[in-house]
Amino acid sequence: MGAELALFAQSGPPTLSQILSSPGWIWTGITSVLVLAVFFGMQYFTQMGVIARATAKEAIRQPIFILLLLFGIFFLVLVTFLPFFSLGSDLKMMKDCGLMHILISCLLLAVWTSSTSIANEIEGKTAMTLLSKPVNRRQFIVGKLMGIVNAVFALWLPLSIMFLMLVFYKTIYESRESGESMELRMRFLLTFQMVPGLILILLESIVMASISVAISTRLPMFVNMVVCLVIFILGQLTPILVEQSAFKIEFVQFIAQWLATIIPSLESFNVQTAIQRDRLVPPEYLGWIALYSFLYSSVAMLFAFILFEDRDLA
Repeated sequence: MGAELALFAQSGPPTLSQILSSPGWIWTGITSVLVLAVFFGMQYFTQMGVIARATAKEAIRQPIFILLLLFGIFFLVLVTFLPFFSLGSDLKMMKDCGLMHILISCLLLAVWTSSTSIANEIEGKTAMTLLSKPVNRRQFIVGKLMGIVNAVFALWLPLSIMFLMLVFYKTIYESRESGESMELRMRFLLTFQMVPGLILILLESIVMASISVAISTRLPMFVNMVVCLVIFILGQLTPILVEQSAFKIEFVQFIAQWLATIIPSLESFNVQTAIQRDRLVPPEYLGWIALYSFLYSSVAMLFAFILFEDRDLA
């Protein structure tokens, strides 16, 4: 489903029901439900689930969670009514700003929670008390990551719902301002166009959370946040570095390829190009990115196991 959402000259745009009834989106929905069922089921039937629920509750009770949620809602409402003077592209600008703000909010919560929940517990000797119970170190790390993902999901969900509602309202507001009528199905399509982008934001936050958890096993909070910021910036630039070094010095090409191998390609999670071209991200692309996120997070967890295995907690 890579068809454009812009007005079709002959047949007109597809309806939302036609898109959702396509095999790709049906399998995407079924897979998402199964993954969520397994993920939340593990939190009530495993030892890791106890740690995950405690970590999530601790993160949600933190003032930063409330601040990110309230400021996120305020910012989304602000960009909905803020004039961008973009010559008819205010809706696209609003989508870009909204997605970017939700991404930054989720990443901040993920990195902050992993730093305070793991590094501080190790330094405060509380992790040693927890590990004295029938919980091994690997369960501790995976449980912490699951709890951080829970907290990020608790922030991502209300912001995403609010954002979709505001996008739908923005289509009505723009129609009134321009005096041009817009079909109801087109409004639903322009709103649904944001769903893949929101899903990619959640996946990107999980990848960065796994990296932050691995770093937190050895480094304190401030260093963790700085390293994650550097990884985030390089992750956005790795495709450009590889492309620019294709015909340059071999050493530069080697460094670019090396960075592209160990640093996640966060540019692949960006849907700004699709928004500017009024295109819908296909479900097949979401599937490949979800698989990539799972594999990269698994590698980050293996790295965290190695770093935490011989860490002195006494």
